[in-house]
Amino acid sequence: MKNHGRLWIALSAALVGALLLGAVALAGTTPREDARPSPDSPECRATELLVPPCGAWFGAYVRHEKPELVAKVREYEERIGRKLDIVYAYHDMSTDDLEGQLVTEQEREVGQERMLLLSWESKWWGGTDAQQPRWTQISSGALDESVIDVQARRVKAYGKPLFLSFDLEMDTRIPAAGTPAEFVAAWRHIHDRFAELGVTNVVWTWTITGYPGNNELFPRLYPGDEYVDWIAYNRYNYYRCHDTDWVSFGETQYEVHRWIRQHISADKPLMLSEFGSADDPERPGRQAEWYEEVPSVVKELDGVRAALQWNWRDPGPHCDLSLARDSSWQSLADAVADPYFRQNRPW
Repeated sequence: MKNHGRLWIALSAALVGALLLGAVALAGTTPREDARPSPDSPECRATELLVPPCGAWFGAYVRHEKPELVAKVREYEERIGRKLDIVYAYHDMSTDDLEGQLVTEQEREVGQERMLLLSWESKWWGGTDAQQPRWTQISSGALDESVIDVQARRVKAYGKPLFLSFDLEMDTRIPAAGTPAEFVAAWRHIHDRFAELGVTNVVWTWTITGYPGNNELFPRLYPGDEYVDWIAYNRYNYYRCHDTDWVSFGETQYEVHRWIRQHISADKPLMLSEFGSADDPERPGRQAEWYEEVPSVVKELDGVRAALQWNWRDPGPHCDLSLARDSSWQSLADAVADPYFRQNRPW
């Protein structure tokens, strides 16, 4: 009986060992749902068009005046406990001050360790009506020497790749600024003029509101795949601002994402160029809860390779979309600490 007992024990041990070895082997060959390459691996290096193949960049518009950009960016980064991948700044088409100078000295300093997204608007802030650039003027070449060429040379001298968006949310300017065809002609002219001047470091970023009520306009405003590198859109939880209800981060994103993939491009890299939420004074933790959803939703949005938080306000009452309290800052910090937003920057 004792010998038979030892044999049974030995066989049992062998069987258990085989099962364990099989389980280990299976675990080694079956991919886990969250398994992906390290951001440091060669296959995760950003492409020439600044696309991170293994995750998404995180950036922000940080409220600032032009001479204080560096300080404001550093203050923001200290609050969220990480460096921004992309810093967002706006410029008009004036030629006499920092507002109209693409790649200012402050932007150059910020760009030493971060990427830039410059929004260039066909406006002259503070100028007279006669000074406002027109899409037809741009497309005709009338502004080449005085505006377009000057800025093209500044961008070329910067050297590093940067995201450039011409007339973001142009869908809100129809018909006051012109027709969709006139916008497309202006975009293509700027693109072609930059190419003629040897500017090769621009990543052309077409930015719309994503507002469903303007869906009919978007295809007519699209300059064409050969003129666009990234597609971007701006969606918010406005809450009381503009008399809207509270919507989750996912509710602001899924519909427009699906529409763009079906009607504009199935494969262009996408950017959430502005996202944010109003505060709810009656529920102090609600804004923080809104930001908690960011990583899980972005991972579900095919091709979204950058997300930029808008930390400022929109025109109108109750339209402050900035982070309202410490709990909101902490929630965003936790969200963008997710490894998905920890991609290897190109410099």
